[in-house]
Amino acid sequence: MPIELKVPSVGESITEVQIGEWLKKVGDRVDRDEPLAMIETDKVTVELVAPVAGVLAKILVPSGSPAVVGQVVGELAEASAVVEAAPPASARAPDSRRASVPPEGFARVMPSAKRLLHERGLSAEEVEATGPGGRLLKEDVLRHAAAPAPPAPAVPAPRPAAAAPRPAGSRGEEVVPMTPMRKRIAERLVESQNTAALLTTFNEIDMGAVMELRRQHQEAFQQKHGVKLGFMSFFVKAAIEALKLVPQVNAEIRGTDLVFKDYYDIGVAVGGGKGLVVPVLRDAERLSFAEVERLIADYGQRAKESKLTLEELTGGTFTISNGGIYGSLLSTPILNPPQSGILGLHAIQDRPVARDGQVVIRPMMYVALTYDHRIVDGREAVTFLRRIKDCVEGPARILIEA
Repeated sequence: MPIELKVPSVGESITEVQIGEWLKKVGDRVDRDEPLAMIETDKVTVELVAPVAGVLAKILVPSGSPAVVGQVVGELAEASAVVEAAPPASARAPDSRRASVPPEGFARVMPSAKRLLHERGLSAEEVEATGPGGRLLKEDVLRHAAAPAPPAPAVPAPRPAAAAPRPAGSRGEEVVPMTPMRKRIAERLVESQNTAALLTTFNEIDMGAVMELRRQHQEAFQQKHGVKLGFMSFFVKAAIEALKLVPQVNAEIRGTDLVFKDYYDIGVAVGGGKGLVVPVLRDAERLSFAEVERLIADYGQRAKESKLTLEELTGGTFTISNGGIYGSLLSTPILNPPQSGILGLHAIQDRPVARDGQVVIRPMMYVALTYDHRIVDGREAVTFLRRIKDCVEGPARILIEA
């Protein structure tokens, strides 16, 4: 009996998924717990694994198609059943090989050969098939394409005419269905724009003090904790200090009520294989610099592998997004509802600034705070961003006030 491959449960509130890439083809042998396909949701991507060793017998739902939790998307034949189904060599009819040979003059086109025929504008009848049983192989097509073309018959020279126009470049289109995660990102961005009163305020930060602190302590920090001391841990700690000072940015609107929170779950936006995701640092105020850096490094790696869990991507009271790692100089980040604020970090650039009446070159970073004006006033937003600036430009303040 074939074993049904069903969409696993991927979260309490998730019922619809999309079948991503099938990692195996029909007929492929698989081991127990070996991934067969990727199951994509609006938040996470999980693997559909083989419950037993066997052979992938059927794919019922192709890649890119929707499915629901519990739906049968394929069938697996157990390894023992596959072995039993194959008759021993001595039991096969003497002419079984001969019976599988196509009729004379018929060329069975192998898939790789069919693709090459299409690419070169050839038909199977034009190419001599040399494979077993008259099969047309990829090598046959390549050999035919490499052979010199027969001389063209002599024809009268045409009258002079205007040169034919050169063919235009490729203008093809590829229609690809949006992944559930991409759909959800789009929905959340539109929701944020349509429901919140978004406003962005800016400031700039001299990163010299933090850069010097990292330079002095990087080697010892990395040897002790096994992870590099990055900039993000400083901004996480600075954000917590700013949220304590301006609690409205850590609050949310729930119906007609304002909900203030005395905990700080900081979302850190990271680029993943399927798009931007925001895993959450729970109770970030209790984490050390090393713990923050280890968590961010782990989230970043697992985001690329689409292995973040649903719990790690839900919640969050405030978000930090670092577009500077991609070279962004200035941007206006969009809120992650129902949060009331998001901090955008940007590239560090050496710029001329005034210090004590003198123009000096300093490593500067623009920062942006997008906030919901329904709950956060302009004065509070500016105060928040100023606190971030003070903490990062004087990093000892973070340790003293933590």
